[in-house]
Amino acid sequence: MRSFLKYWLPFLTWLCVIFVGSTDLMSAEQTSRFLVPFLRWLKPDISTEALAQVHFFVRKLGHISEYAVLGVLLWRAFRSGTNLQMKLPILFVAAWILCGFFAATDEFHQSFVSSRTASLDDVLIDIVGAMIGLAICFALGARKNLRKI
Repeated sequence: MRSFLKYWLPFLTWLCVIFVGSTDLMSAEQTSRFLVPFLRWLKPDISTEALAQVHFFVRKLGHISEYAVLGVLLWRAFRSGTNLQMKLPILFVAAWILCGFFAATDEFHQSFVSSRTASLDDVLIDIVGAMIGLAICFALGARKNLRKI
């Protein structure tokens, strides 16, 4: 039970955070309510086009970062929260596929939210984010294994 709480609960909690973020709470309309005034405060003469581009970029960066964190938490749960002895490349691929599955189901969930739209592009961005997080874990894990030799 202690292993579950330490390794799997953070992963499951983060999945819930992603799920809540897929509701109207983090829709483009909602995020623009605090991002646009902030950007106008930073640069009062910013154009409408620039605001739209920055807003778009920040939202996509959010996708990348949330799935990078998901990948790291899933890696950690597989690596330390199970008795499985997977080689690093297999662990990488398994975690990456699962993150891709979660990204697809997240976008499917968004298709039922009136203020959101499901997008294959967002799934691909999420998968890239997961790959970044997992690549960091893979590199650190490989480095740790080299030190043991």
